[in-house]
Amino acid sequence: MALTKKKADPISDKARALNDRIAALEAEIKTLDTQLSRPSGPKFRSTATPPGETLSHLTEKPVPAPPSKPVEPVFEEINRAKLAPRGSPDAPDLYNELGVRKYDLPALWNRLRNHFRGPTTSNPRLVNYLAAGGVQGLRPLRYEKRVARNRFLVLVTVVTLVLLGLFLMFRH
Repeated sequence: MALTKKKADPISDKARALNDRIAALEAEIKTLDTQLSRPSGPKFRSTATPPGETLSHLTEKPVPAPPSKPVEPVFEEINRAKLAPRGSPDAPDLYNELGVRKYDLPALWNRLRNHFRGPTTSNPRLVNYLAAGGVQGLRPLRYEKRVARNRFLVLVTVVTLVLLGLFLMFRH
């Protein structure tokens, strides 16, 4: 009996749970909306609005706050050496005596390397699966890389030949 029984699909289970949660939230929104739409104060007719509409007025008026004096800003001296931990971008050894940031070649190299490296994948197993060609209808990633590499080599060859031809033409 256990061999013929289908396994529960975790995606459909999760979708069903999310749909139930959405329905519960929608019901809660409706109840809160009905509570909000019923004003608690008395209703008065207004002559400025079309007939049939009512306005809700507050029985108590808010008391205005007394005017206060403008407060002057307080400036404090900040010591960067105490605030920034070692190894952080604001570490004190990265600033000269005038407070200007020093030029940091290793940090520049790391930023450039990380920029060209690209983001890391959130699901490496899926990337491996797609790269191996496990999905029907999609070409394997290694095939696409080979096509892109061949296009690049042909383009470089053509550009080199054109530049060589222009150089030889202007040389004579």
